[in-house]
Amino acid sequence: MSLNETIPTLEGANEDGGSSFGAYVARPEGTPKAAIIVIQEIFGVNPGIRRKCDKLAADGYLAVAPDLFWRLEPGVEFDPDVEAEFQTALEMMGKFNQDAGIRDIEATIHHIRRSLGVVKVGCVGYCLGGRLAYMTAARTDIDASVGYYGVGIDGLLGEKHAIANPLMLHVPTEDGFVSRETQAAMHAGLDDHPRVTLHDYEGLDHGFATETGKRRDEAAATLADSRTAAFFADHLG
Repeated sequence: MSLNETIPTLEGANEDGGSSFGAYVARPEGTPKAAIIVIQEIFGVNPGIRRKCDKLAADGYLAVAPDLFWRLEPGVEFDPDVEAEFQTALEMMGKFNQDAGIRDIEATIHHIRRSLGVVKVGCVGYCLGGRLAYMTAARTDIDASVGYYGVGIDGLLGEKHAIANPLMLHVPTEDGFVSRETQAAMHAGLDDHPRVTLHDYEGLDHGFATETGKRRDEAAATLADSRTAAFFADHLG
């Protein structure tokens, strides 16, 4: 994997033995209209995530995908359609420190603004990254956030008061990792939030907007991505 940017941690040298981590960066032609952090699934900064970055760069954004699993093993990337790799990714997710991950996303925000010279910063995350996008909206000063099929967000509703900037969540109704009860709790907790918008996708499963592989649903992915593009144009433009 080509990680072409190095980002310093907020902590400096830390208990994990590192003071920086890698990221994949895709740059637009000319001056970026804003920056978007692409938050990985449990499969690392794999070809699908890099392609998300490349497409955002083609649309005029500076796109940055930090390697959030670096504290466990730097540079991992898995194929969700290969069962053994899928299981390994699940194991890594179980070991992943989400609070540390949010600090690394915050460090990425700072790096983009201070070192890469782009002031407006949004984020978009998928699966685990969808959950982290919600947490980023609640715990940082990110300008706009989007989460696709985020897991366990019902357990984070106590943080919703801290969401100060726009957040959009894409929710497939037949998500094998997010029950109907969880979806109902998300709607009950967030539908009246002035900064949060939820979109349901009837009959769709987890991973429907992946760039490659068996999980993608072309029509739903195109619809969700068009909503995301309009959202970022409104809030990062």
